[in-house]
Amino acid sequence: MNSQPEHDPFEEPIHRPGVWARIRSSFLTGIVVIAPVGLTIWLIWTVIGWIDSFVLPFVPERLQPETYIGVNLRGVGVVIFVIFAVFIGWIAKGIIGRSLIRFAENLVNRMPVVRTIYSGIKQISETVFAQTERNFEKACLVQYPRKGIWAIAFISTHAKGEIVQKAETGGRLMSVFLPTTPNPTSGFLLFVPEEDVIVLDMSIEDAAKLVISAGLVYPDDLPKADKN
Repeated sequence: MNSQPEHDPFEEPIHRPGVWARIRSSFLTGIVVIAPVGLTIWLIWTVIGWIDSFVLPFVPERLQPETYIGVNLRGVGVVIFVIFAVFIGWIAKGIIGRSLIRFAENLVNRMPVVRTIYSGIKQISETVFAQTERNFEKACLVQYPRKGIWAIAFISTHAKGEIVQKAETGGRLMSVFLPTTPNPTSGFLLFVPEEDVIVLDMSIEDAAKLVISAGLVYPDDLPKADKN
C-alpha cells in the first residue's frame, strides 16, 4: 500500500501570482517598451511641427504644397530650412560672406545687451554644432568638491601660459570641465594636477549619459558587478 508523502509544516507555501497580477506585470512591461519609442516619435513630430510653423509663414502661399494638394504636409518647413541653412553656410565660407559676418558682428559688439545674448548663443552653437578639433578628449574622474568625493569631468587640454606659470604646482596641470546634473551644458572649469586626474575608458557620450541621468544610466559594456 502506497503511503502519501508527508507535508512539511515548516515549508512555505508557493504563492503563484493571480490573473490580475500577471496582467499588471505585462502592462508595466509594455509601458517600459512603448514609452521610449513613443516619446521619441512624439518629440521628433513636435519639433518638425514647430519648425514648420516658424518657416512656412515666410514662404509665399503660392509656393506652399497646401495650395496645390489641399493638405498641410508636415516636414516641408524642415526641408526648406535645411536648404536655406546649407545655402547660408555656403555663402558664409566665401570671402564676401566672411566679410558680411565680420561687419555684422562688429555692429552687434557695440550693443551692450544684444552683445551679451549674441555671444552666449554663438558659443553654445559652436560647441554643439561646429565641426572643429576642439572637442573634449576623454572622460575622467577628479576629486571634487573635496578629497574622497569623486566627480565625472571631461578633459579639455593641458593648461598653458600664465595659468601654469602662476599656479603653485610642480607638475603639469590639466584643464577639465566638470558638468552639472542634469544639465551638462553648465558646470565648472577646473585646473587639476595631471597625477590627480583618472582617465576613464568609457566614451564621452557614455559619460554624458551618466551625468544627465544622475547616475541611473551606466555604459552597457560595464560588467554587472561594477554597476552595483
